[in-house]
Amino acid sequence: MNVAALLTGRGNNTLRDKNVLDVLGHPVLYYPAHAARKCPLINTFYCSSDDEKILTEAAKEGFTRIVRPVELALPTSQHIDCVIHALDVINANGDYPDILVVMLANNVTVKTEWITDCINSMMADDSVSAVVPVYEDNDHHPLRAKVIEDGRIQMYEKNVVGKVSTNRQDLTTCYFLSHNFWVLRVDNLRHNLWGGQQPWSFMGNNIVPYVIDASIDIHHNIDLLIARDWVEKNYEE
Repeated sequence: MNVAALLTGRGNNTLRDKNVLDVLGHPVLYYPAHAARKCPLINTFYCSSDDEKILTEAAKEGFTRIVRPVELALPTSQHIDCVIHALDVINANGDYPDILVVMLANNVTVKTEWITDCINSMMADDSVSAVVPVYEDNDHHPLRAKVIEDGRIQMYEKNVVGKVSTNRQDLTTCYFLSHNFWVLRVDNLRHNLWGGQQPWSFMGNNIVPYVIDASIDIHHNIDLLIARDWVEKNYEE
């Protein structure tokens, strides 16, 4: 099957230039880009961004530039819109991937092994619409979440039957979607764009999880420190 990697990142962020900030001698985006380049199953590599710094750094890793329109690079823009734009450009250049590996430029927690495993999982089952890394986090379990109504704290989940334990270990294991990379079946993406699970409906309804230990999105300076620690413990050339 034809597999393409798409690295995505925009320049207009609260943490200035976060995708190209230094983490142990490399820009942040180097780590997902390099992990993808080492995957033997990926045929072509692209980067979608409105930012010249991001596009230049990605090009150093062999990623073809896709200049994202300004209207798709706003804080309010939807990620899926830039993915569809990139796919249109890729197709216009004669490349028609069956599988698209979307790499998020602000997350260093990516291993080539993970990418390869997820692609193989999709290749083994034609019914799978997406394969995505997830991580366990019972500290932020929805049964522990609250809302504020009329100045008072109320349960976020209103229709709970029985007692909810205060111990996170007693709750059903809760997983969150990682924002490091997603392996997507392009046919589902094109023809069932809004028919899947919310809020990432473009992933479809037959989503295979790939459990990892942690996912670090870089939004603040403190995240860079955590990212450096992860790279020191996990990165392989």
